[in-house]
Amino acid sequence: MATASSDATTRNPAVIDRVVGIDPGLNVTGYAVVEPSARGAFVVEAGVIRPGAGCKTMGDRLAWIHRGIVEVLEAFPSGAVALEQVHSHVNFPRTSILMAHARGVIVLAAALRETPVVGYAPTRIKKTLTGSGRAPKSQVQHAIMTELGLDRLPEPHDVADACAIALCHYHIDRNRRFLREQDRGS
Repeated sequence: MATASSDATTRNPAVIDRVVGIDPGLNVTGYAVVEPSARGAFVVEAGVIRPGAGCKTMGDRLAWIHRGIVEVLEAFPSGAVALEQVHSHVNFPRTSILMAHARGVIVLAAALRETPVVGYAPTRIKKTLTGSGRAPKSQVQHAIMTELGLDRLPEPHDVADACAIALCHYHIDRNRRFLREQDRGS
């Protein structure tokens, strides 16, 4: 049984190169749809999914996030969804558990569309964009603006983070494809 996603990817090679970067959160989930062009990567669409005031329970918030991600993936069929991996800070262990809930419904939305999900550690994202896994946020923000040809950083920061995650995958995937082509040619 073919889905709309797999049909679109088969017909349109540009969709294969498109990536949706997502910065998961229960209050605000940022997303950025990035695809290649002759000048490099560019943002097709970016925004936030913000559960409304009526979303009082965890279940309500997760359902809202799931619906929002499904809408994004239906509007922009993609070759991959890139997410920040769950990480925990010693002083805030609960944050990672809550982020994992949001991440779970995002992974479910992608799975229902048969879209592969790739996770990246924050240090990997920073290293891919700046060359240093310990780069300060300002350096990452500058890299996002430069790579995407933006006049200013996308706001709120959840969108900027989603752009960084999408760009990380864009570069890693492009490099993998290049190496595969090199291997075939030798």
